[in-house]
Amino acid sequence: MEQSTAPNRGRLAAIARDALKERGLLPEFSPAVIDELHQIAQAAAAAPPQPGEGMRDLRELPWASIDNDDSRDLDQLSVSGNAASGATIIMVAVADVDALVKRGSAIDEHAATNTTSVYTAGGIFPMLPEQLSTDLTSLNEGVDRLAIVVEMTVNQDGTVQASDVYRALVRNHAKLAYNAVAAWLDGGAMPPHLQSLLAKFPALEEQLRTQDRVAQAMRKLRHEHGALRLQTPEAQAVFDGGELVDLQEEQPNRAKQLIEEFMVAANGVVAKFLAAKGFSSLRRVLRSPERWERIVQLAKVLGEKLPGEPDSRALDAFLVKQRDANPAAFPDLSLSVVKLLGRGEYAVEVPGQKAEGHFALAVNDYTHSTAPNRRFPDLITQRQLKAALAGVAPPYSDDELTGLAAHCTTEEANVSKVERLVAKSAAAQLLVPRIGQHFDGIVTGASDKGTWVRISHPAAEGRVVKGAKGLDVGDRVKVTLLGADVGRGFIDFGRDGVR
Repeated sequence: MEQSTAPNRGRLAAIARDALKERGLLPEFSPAVIDELHQIAQAAAAAPPQPGEGMRDLRELPWASIDNDDSRDLDQLSVSGNAASGATIIMVAVADVDALVKRGSAIDEHAATNTTSVYTAGGIFPMLPEQLSTDLTSLNEGVDRLAIVVEMTVNQDGTVQASDVYRALVRNHAKLAYNAVAAWLDGGAMPPHLQSLLAKFPALEEQLRTQDRVAQAMRKLRHEHGALRLQTPEAQAVFDGGELVDLQEEQPNRAKQLIEEFMVAANGVVAKFLAAKGFSSLRRVLRSPERWERIVQLAKVLGEKLPGEPDSRALDAFLVKQRDANPAAFPDLSLSVVKLLGRGEYAVEVPGQKAEGHFALAVNDYTHSTAPNRRFPDLITQRQLKAALAGVAPPYSDDELTGLAAHCTTEEANVSKVERLVAKSAAAQLLVPRIGQHFDGIVTGASDKGTWVRISHPAAEGRVVKGAKGLDVGDRVKVTLLGADVGRGFIDFGRDGVR
């Protein structure tokens, strides 16, 4: 096994590029894309966005974005208002990427190949050129942008009593970050950046409080319907001067929940809107769990009983009980359940046919529409939506949508493999000096292809190459690090006590 101890971002970026190429994905933009980008930028500079026919001018509303601290590809904004009925109006503005990225263009073909932005420890490989995704089609602070607005009238109990979808011109008045907003919502001190924004924009405080209240009501209602409260650990690379120094797990927080609830609700509204207009749509579905019997076994080991057939409400009740009883172990249990649920996929919903739904979210009508800067299915949905709003024929036939659904599902899986490989390469760099050390782990995968275990410090997943017999997802096990290969992203463990 490789013994290099020179962890750096450049090496991880090279590993990511090679992995993308191996899977038929495009790590760089072609000359045709760059030429097209220059033409778009020139046209955009000559003609800034203006409210057109049938489009509302909503620039004066107190829109704000909440995203990761370092996010620059801003896909959505939100704002709240009061309804005459005493309910709350929630509006979600989604960047109109299709306004600049036309179907069949060189940029569109690149996006259709990769189908999503790729986020790795070696850097981001955006689906769209950065001048678009982080500038011309990003809902950046202080600039006018075209958008699709999803408007929802939400009752106090979190139900959406009415909704509408329309085009608009919007302006982001405040670029906010998850961690700072969450700390403040939870009663912490107001961060300086938020203080300065509130000084310029006093309406922001009430906006955030109202949106948080509505989101929590929507969240409570979804969980009553069986949405799963999962806490899956996601490791983020931490660099110091270009050198990898740690892998830290991101934590859930109230601001992330706010955005999650609004996006789930907006995606549901868009799915229903397209169906009502007689348009087929690309749905995001998660069918009943592939390995429900193993989930039942995990519950039994923990002294609980689940029904013999998949039941999201029963599973969520079990998860909540385990989270409250043992918060430290809950992320590992969540990860085991996620692995056993299986992968989501894209499928075509034709009007009049029963939607397959999303088991983990406990919703029947669900599409992807709120991230068109970073996901191609969202751009497809946006084009269908704009055609429905304009009263013209759908831009995609059912056969085309069926092919795109299969393609996007396949390429999403390939992208996930690249992201996991680079994450493992990053972990391997940190673990090379620790070969021979012992770790507590949890089994995250078990099949004919191999058995995998996850350790927490650093956050890493590797293959059990010795003593894997009899292990299954969710089992806790003590392992010894046998080797780490940075280039191939291999981390090999041996089960303690097995010769």
